[in-house]
Amino acid sequence: MSGERPRVLVFGGKVLGDHPIAQLLGDSFNVDVVASTDEAIAALKAKAYHGVFADVGDFLPLERAIVSDKASVVLNTIGEGVCIVDANGLCNWSNKKMTTYPGEVFEQVRRICGQALQLFGSAHTSQTGGATKSTSKKFTFAVEDRYFEMICSPVTDDGGEAIQVVAVVWDATSGKRLQRKVDAIDASGRELAKLDSEAISKLAPPQRLKLLQDKIIKYSKDLMHFDHFAIRLLDKRSNKLEVVIAEGLPPEALEIDLYAQADGNGISGYVAATGRSYICHDTEKDPRYVLGLEHSKSSLTVPLMLFDEVVGVYNIESERVGTFNEDDRQFAEIFGRYVALALNILDLLVIERFTISGQISESVFQEMSSPINDIVHECERLKESRIGDDDLHESLDKVVRDVEMVREALNNVKAGPNAVIGSQAVKQQSDSLLSGKRVLVADDESNIRDTIETVLNKYGCEVTVCKDGYEACNALDGSSFDLVVSDIKMPYRNGYEIYAASQRCTEGMPVILMTGFGYDPNHSIVRASQDGLSTVLFKPFKVEQLMDEIRKALTGNEAATRE
Repeated sequence: MSGERPRVLVFGGKVLGDHPIAQLLGDSFNVDVVASTDEAIAALKAKAYHGVFADVGDFLPLERAIVSDKASVVLNTIGEGVCIVDANGLCNWSNKKMTTYPGEVFEQVRRICGQALQLFGSAHTSQTGGATKSTSKKFTFAVEDRYFEMICSPVTDDGGEAIQVVAVVWDATSGKRLQRKVDAIDASGRELAKLDSEAISKLAPPQRLKLLQDKIIKYSKDLMHFDHFAIRLLDKRSNKLEVVIAEGLPPEALEIDLYAQADGNGISGYVAATGRSYICHDTEKDPRYVLGLEHSKSSLTVPLMLFDEVVGVYNIESERVGTFNEDDRQFAEIFGRYVALALNILDLLVIERFTISGQISESVFQEMSSPINDIVHECERLKESRIGDDDLHESLDKVVRDVEMVREALNNVKAGPNAVIGSQAVKQQSDSLLSGKRVLVADDESNIRDTIETVLNKYGCEVTVCKDGYEACNALDGSSFDLVVSDIKMPYRNGYEIYAASQRCTEGMPVILMTGFGYDPNHSIVRASQDGLSTVLFKPFKVEQLMDEIRKALTGNEAATRE
């Protein structure tokens, strides 16, 4: 043989005690001689042997001792506590993990083992009458604020009688707490999404949005323990992530334009584009991270999923490095689905109102058209049959004028949010409050912005019109205005962003926001109202409403300026 000689262990038992077998083997092997089972086990642990020589009578006890020792090693290294309890409630053996548990836990284990032994005994008694043989049983118990689970298995004698119980015990506190939190998130999420359409319909649109926003903020703080976060919804027209709810984040972080693109749009853009959650453990080392909390050190961003479609993102910031783990990610994902569902339900309620209103208007218009035409035709027939009756002709002409006003009103209602009711009746006039006032009008519906421009021009206002949010913000940056009238939902910038831009331009500048049937997917009304928004007009509105609100806004601004 080349290299080191093989090593063998000689167990000097009864027969081999004085036999020169060790000398014989020593010519070809490295030989170690031991005299007891304990020494043999210690030697086998310390070195690797190619063979073991022992008397037949010694070999079986040695083998059993080795197996027992290996089993002991296994039982002492596993993460669960293991013990054997007899019928008297005495612990005959326990592994090292079991000894680490507090005394209260051990007493609970002994008590449950006693109960299990009785159950196994009852099962054995029943078995003689044909019952199924007893199996292991699982138990749970609590000690102070910790939760434990255990499995008890019977040890039976030759007659099948359970005489001992083997118990495997583990600390289930973490799992129980996780489950309790998941249950709490589920319950809160269902409460969040439980928007009673009848109750909601009685609230003004800003109140509906405020109700939902308050719920989301409350559960985010109280349940999720998130104090700095933002929810952005995806605008499918522009692919932009619009801020709808924010808490504890600086304005500059919310004004950053982010789009649902994997690169160049921060973590939120990546999550919205891929639909995958993202944990940023250290903002200073993560190239995807962009501005968030002023002293942010880590962040968690999850997609808002609605029927397997990304509709937005939920971004949480922390002032500590490595704040978020996989549990936080899973919790945020579950909560995020409920947030997406609640926001969608609110939008559906508004859309339903919009659709139903449109259907009703169209139905009324169709039903009224024929009777109106009949009235006009009947008036014309009567006039022709009563030629020379001037009083009758005058009365019939008044009826026709009134009927035409009804027809015009129906047409205005039918037009829905794309109309300003009564604008055609406005005449050129002088108004000292409005004359020379510079007004910015922004709306992506040409009919609305052109109509408002025409009306305000007749009152002597200098009007600048913009077809989207980007144009409006640029106009505000380049010129000064006395008033802004803007739609809430437009491409590139929403109503709140236009409001914020106006305040950067001139603090306290009056702003009137417009929306169709209360539709406000970005919660601009709530956010701007908290910052001093003048008023909100819900389309369709009458020209008198528009002018009243404009006068109030300008009067308030002038009063504030004088003060």
